[in-house]
Amino acid sequence: MQDVVLAMLAKEPAHGYELRARVRDALGPLGEAMNAGQIYVTLTRLAKAGLVESTHDEGLPDRPDRRVYDLTPAGRERVAAWLTEVTWPKPDITEFHLKLVAAGAARLADPVDLVDAQRREVMRRIREAQRAALDRAVDPIAGLLLEGVVLRLRADLEWLEACERMWTGRTA
Repeated sequence: MQDVVLAMLAKEPAHGYELRARVRDALGPLGEAMNAGQIYVTLTRLAKAGLVESTHDEGLPDRPDRRVYDLTPAGRERVAAWLTEVTWPKPDITEFHLKLVAAGAARLADPVDLVDAQRREVMRRIREAQRAALDRAVDPIAGLLLEGVVLRLRADLEWLEACERMWTGRTA
């Protein structure tokens, strides 16, 4: 989240509410779950790290005073480094795989039941992401993000099918 906030400030200084709106707009329906306080906590951490600085902006008669945040030179360097960094998210399934192996080895739970429960959750997430992607109000860029989420979840579903085949064959 810190790098995203820094990148959103790279264009122009902004106050917290404005930054939250930028991030929500960029993420489309996925941004709706973002906690409003998360931006302010992130900005506080970034200020302590010397990556942003804030100035007091006197509000208009009908608006309260606000703090406006801007990048420091170190913040600009971090944004540039983040944009050139080549990474890919770690699979969420790794923790599940460890849980599956541990449950099977210690006979704490039936691995096939765990796979089935995980599959139901993945399918729920796929339906949720597909519904959001079909919304005509979704920005095309946010729609592309949603398409990526669905494709990764489908791959997770295929992996769960392989897990079930392996564990079903093991218990037979």
